[in-house]
Amino acid sequence: MQETADAIIIGAGQAGGPLATAMAAAGWKTVLVEEKNVGGTCVNEGCTPTKTMIASARVTYLARRAADYGVQTGSVSVKMKAVRQRKRSIVESFRSGSQRRIEEADGLELVMGRARFVGPKTVEVAREKGEPRTLSADTIVINVGARPRMPSILGLEAVPVLDSTSIMEMDEVPEHLLVIGGGYVGLEFGQMFRRFGSRVTVVQRGAQLLPREDEDVADEVAKILREEGIDVLLEAQPLRTRLTDSNRIELTVGTSSKEVVLAGSHLLAATGRQPNTDRLNLSATGVETDERGFIPVNARLETPVSGIFVAGDATGGPAFTHIAYDDFRILRANLLNGGHASTVKRMVPYTVFIDPQLGRIGLSEKEARQQGLDYRVAKIPMSWVARALETDETRGLMKALVDAESGRILGAAILGVEGGEVMAVLQMAMMGGVPYSQIRDGVFAHPTLSESLNNLFMSLDTPGS
Repeated sequence: MQETADAIIIGAGQAGGPLATAMAAAGWKTVLVEEKNVGGTCVNEGCTPTKTMIASARVTYLARRAADYGVQTGSVSVKMKAVRQRKRSIVESFRSGSQRRIEEADGLELVMGRARFVGPKTVEVAREKGEPRTLSADTIVINVGARPRMPSILGLEAVPVLDSTSIMEMDEVPEHLLVIGGGYVGLEFGQMFRRFGSRVTVVQRGAQLLPREDEDVADEVAKILREEGIDVLLEAQPLRTRLTDSNRIELTVGTSSKEVVLAGSHLLAATGRQPNTDRLNLSATGVETDERGFIPVNARLETPVSGIFVAGDATGGPAFTHIAYDDFRILRANLLNGGHASTVKRMVPYTVFIDPQLGRIGLSEKEARQQGLDYRVAKIPMSWVARALETDETRGLMKALVDAESGRILGAAILGVEGGEVMAVLQMAMMGGVPYSQIRDGVFAHPTLSESLNNLFMSLDTPGS
């Protein structure tokens, strides 16, 4: 028997969950379908659990550095089961809170099960318990997210491979972790487990880590990781892998001059994510995907099929929680309030949670160069920052681009202690159109990290800048 609703939302992620409650509050009869866990990738497999574990790794790092601050401690050891349990507890708290708010919302029904289209505006939900349900609505929002993608490497199917989800369920510290991929996922986990006590080798196909960043920033990141004892191999192509008789994992990589065989106890594949759209039977709707499985949408998050929208990672846009949440705001404004919100000129801030953090906003220098912009670069090392010196956290750099004529800030990379927080100060300036000179001459509390923005922009006015 087919049931009807005003709206069906597939996926209770950071866009789907809030949108469902907003629609219900506006009087829409709304059905929210979730296959596994309320909260999406962020709460269950991404931001919340990883940053919880990164916090444990930072405490380990600081405990081992205690003598640098004149503090004497005993030996430091890590109990992975305790780290894992702390992570699980926080995830469960976040997830259960989100689910409770959804279940208590009037006019909103949460249906647990896997959704697939059986018609242009009709969804069948296969449930673990109970008969399948068939639902139809004129408005459907797809918020199905993505999952780790395995690289194509000869022999990989015969080797135990960890991904960004399964590695957080380990109950022991790996003896030697091999990481395929030098993006933010690979680096965050690589540094985390190095601090927990693992030997770590990062294998990156390209000439630099973090390919979207400027070369000087990426080089500084590599320097920091190597200082912590991580082996970083650049321009190293994973060719094949196998499990030895002694249960060691051998990974053969090709460099410009030779092949190198790496032997490790564990292997992490951190080579990107693929959308969960392949499970939806989209052919029944007329909605098409690109060659990677993402669903193209316009600036209002609309598909070419009227009434079907996409939010979050499945669009192929920036895969960040805050972007998914902004997708919710766009859809809420347009669908419920008759607005004209869009993704046009949307700022995309992000933070790579290595330590020190890399906070990024706006254009990189290479992007500005590609666009032919007339710009100036402000850049200082973190060793020029008083607060960083006082806390003995001087690794990294601060870099900002400003328009040569107007003086407005075009973008910034803050690689330093609490880099994401300092980046947000510059984002606020960009949102308000504040020229760099006002920040250069601004009065910030001393001694804070934000005060360092004075020095950053004063560097533009020194000889040779």
